[in-house]
Amino acid sequence: MKFNSHINLSMLTDFYEFTMSNGYFKSGMKDTEVAFDLFFRKIPNDGGYAIMAGLEQMIEYIKNLHFSEEDIAYLRTKNIFCEEFLEYLRDFKFSSSVWAIPEGTPIFPMEPVVCVKGPVIEAQLMETMLLLTVNHQSLIATKANRIVQAAEGRAVMEFGSRRAQGYDGAIYGARAAYIGGCAGTACTVTDQLFDIPALGTMAHSWVQMFDTELEAFLTYARNYPEDCTLLVDTYNVLKSGIPNAIKAFDTEVVPRGFRPKGIRIDSGDITYLSKKARKMLDDAGYPDVKIVASNSLDEYIIRDMLNQGAKVDTFGVGERLITSKSEPVFGGVYKLVSVFDGEKEIPKIKLSENVSKITIPGFKSLYRLYSNETGKAIADVITLHNETFDGVTEYELFDPQYTWKRQKVTNFTARKLLVPIFENGKQVYTSPTLKELKEYCKEEVNTLWDEVTRFENPHTYYVDLSQELWNIRDKMLQEHNS
Repeated sequence: MKFNSHINLSMLTDFYEFTMSNGYFKSGMKDTEVAFDLFFRKIPNDGGYAIMAGLEQMIEYIKNLHFSEEDIAYLRTKNIFCEEFLEYLRDFKFSSSVWAIPEGTPIFPMEPVVCVKGPVIEAQLMETMLLLTVNHQSLIATKANRIVQAAEGRAVMEFGSRRAQGYDGAIYGARAAYIGGCAGTACTVTDQLFDIPALGTMAHSWVQMFDTELEAFLTYARNYPEDCTLLVDTYNVLKSGIPNAIKAFDTEVVPRGFRPKGIRIDSGDITYLSKKARKMLDDAGYPDVKIVASNSLDEYIIRDMLNQGAKVDTFGVGERLITSKSEPVFGGVYKLVSVFDGEKEIPKIKLSENVSKITIPGFKSLYRLYSNETGKAIADVITLHNETFDGVTEYELFDPQYTWKRQKVTNFTARKLLVPIFENGKQVYTSPTLKELKEYCKEEVNTLWDEVTRFENPHTYYVDLSQELWNIRDKMLQEHNS
């Protein structure tokens, strides 16, 4: 298969999704209506929150669900699928309803971030791609937001394309990083596709191509006087890099009526070097020149650098962001929660010796309660789909496990987090622009208390069940354990 050959993502499934679907078809269950939840169990890096991302790509995938003659021919070669099922796939038309939490929203374990309701074969065949899309981009958006939080208002640039796990990882990782708060990316095609600012200057090879570092700097400054940032650590930052950068600024930038933009340090003790570089630039009349730091950075290193007084204005973060190196798996799962017999709903639950793997049954909705006094998020409440907070002025929250832990809340606003994306196969949701998503993410993270967003031992944000939903779950647990 050629690198650029077309791949029908409808075929990007785990094989059991086809074998089960064929089984449902042969058993007369193809039109059985079900509900599935996509949720995750654990926040990466033991953090206090995660960031939802990947919805736009999920929508595009669903809109293009189809099976070509080539796909049908391949499945026929497996010699396990009936011809009637293959004919069903040939005429496949998506008809389900989908709800999801908008991109950029802080999300928490066990709450549904995507809900699918429709014929069982449709819902089943989407499992892998929904998980793949939401898991990857939510992971990177979460990591990016942590790094942006650590930078304390300084710009963070995503520099990880060459270390990403595949070209899709680079492209969609950069997209997710931007939603999470990054100012731009080194990935050119992501700028082309998504209008995310592509940023970058030079590599060490540029400096090495010239006989001297000064000649390299002068040539670059001559070509880009209006946007001149020089990489100063090819040989020696303080002895040659900064002095030669200053000479290039003096000679090729300022005389042309521009101000230099910055210098970048990519190795060594960047905290120490940035302090020295700042003084040298200030003394030379360049207090406005920014210092950019790169080289295997993450939120912990950035936080320590700033605590130690580093004079860095912008961070370029690569491999540890684009791969979420400290915890590279998001861990979302996709579970059956209800089967419908006409108008009758039959909740389904998955039990496990591992308590954290016990699912929450039922076709659900999700609300976030905000304090009207502070604007801060109080808790999330998972409810049955037909429950509403309309007219509710007082609500009692309780811990789903330790039910004696209760708190009455008043003077709050409830916002429904799961919004309709598809209704009976028709798209009803329009994705915001990425700039809007980035700003929305920033605003929503700011509704979380500092105790939730801290890195070490964050406060556990409350995700509670409504009393009606808890009653259903408790009854099912009692029945299965009796």
